[in-house]
Amino acid sequence: MDAFFVSVELRRRPELAGQPVVVGGTGNRGVVAAASYEARRFGVHSALPSSVARRRCPHAVFLPGDHALYGRVSAAVNEVFHRYTPLVEPLSLDEAFLDVTGSRGLFGPGAEIARAIRADIEREQQLTCSVGVAPNKFLAKLASVEAKPIARPDRIEPGAGVVEVAPGDERTFLDPLPVERLWGVGPVTLEKLHSIGVRRVADLAGVDRRVLATALGRAQADHLADLAVGHDDRPVEPDREAKSIGHEETYPTDLHEPSEVHTELVRLADAVASRLRAHGVGARTLTVKVRFAGFHTITRSTTSSERIDEASLIVGMLGPLLAAIDPTPGVRLIGVSGSNLGPVHHQLSFDDAVASSGSATSATIDEIRRRFGASAIGPASAVRGSRVRVVRQGAQQWGPDQQPDQQRDQEPGSPR
Repeated sequence: MDAFFVSVELRRRPELAGQPVVVGGTGNRGVVAAASYEARRFGVHSALPSSVARRRCPHAVFLPGDHALYGRVSAAVNEVFHRYTPLVEPLSLDEAFLDVTGSRGLFGPGAEIARAIRADIEREQQLTCSVGVAPNKFLAKLASVEAKPIARPDRIEPGAGVVEVAPGDERTFLDPLPVERLWGVGPVTLEKLHSIGVRRVADLAGVDRRVLATALGRAQADHLADLAVGHDDRPVEPDREAKSIGHEETYPTDLHEPSEVHTELVRLADAVASRLRAHGVGARTLTVKVRFAGFHTITRSTTSSERIDEASLIVGMLGPLLAAIDPTPGVRLIGVSGSNLGPVHHQLSFDDAVASSGSATSATIDEIRRRFGASAIGPASAVRGSRVRVVRQGAQQWGPDQQPDQQRDQEPGSPR
């Protein structure tokens, strides 16, 4: 999808069309989730700190993210994909791989299917997307990037919309690209490749593998050498199960008191437990993550003999681990996650009523939230004024929207 979060926002704010618009955390510690192409002309891009984005583009319109809305629109877009193939592998809310090998007899060649999908999405959702068509996932991803609009300092160049890499044309497409476009080439690897004269993919394809292995190590050398000639045999996986479920939150101001830290643990555990139950799974391994003001980060994990999906049990397991961490230097971020996922088997103890009370309570909480929304019920410690401080899914990507004093000014009932 093209500038997905921004594009969704412009559907309900059409007066902002053509302006530099940024979606993400609007506070000092926020980050950019998406930027319109008009904002990209000024060097604003995703993952950029919001404070830097404001300096680069002071006249940009900053909007807080609405992850729930983006999720609904993403689901609608995925419905379009499934009209053409059941083999859809979502990567995120705004990106997916489709295997249309078996669909060509019904809908035509891959590029024709791509154009039909683009037309359906634009007609039904008033959104645009860019599609790469290729023999494998790696090439399709690169081709989709080549199909996108390009923001130049003085103009926005429209993209092709669809770019196809036909079988046999892999090297023609890949050779001119800078080597950093390959998966797995980060700053450290890029520096090593530059040191042996590799700057374009064509250079990488021509390097002796022994030289490459000496510079990078055998495993990474083999990986990049295969990509350089367009080899990628990974299948599209339509039903990939989540490997972990978690939430983390960056705070507008650092937390210094153990009581504050524990309150945030309760909030995050409640959110993680709710998502675990929504997915019909529990977690055996639980992890708490703490990032300090100086960006030093530590994690602590513990594993249960059984999978759990209740907030009180998560707090009971992670509470002692978190209590052993001194927050006085200032805690910037806390995260809670569960992994080693699978079905939950609630065991009965000598007192069946007590053993089942936690599950019954959780089920009641879930039903209240389904009927009245996520903010209808929550831990008592999460209440501020007359509302529950909800842990927003996706918020961990963008940071806090505003400072605590602004939040207090909006309690309760003020527009947000």
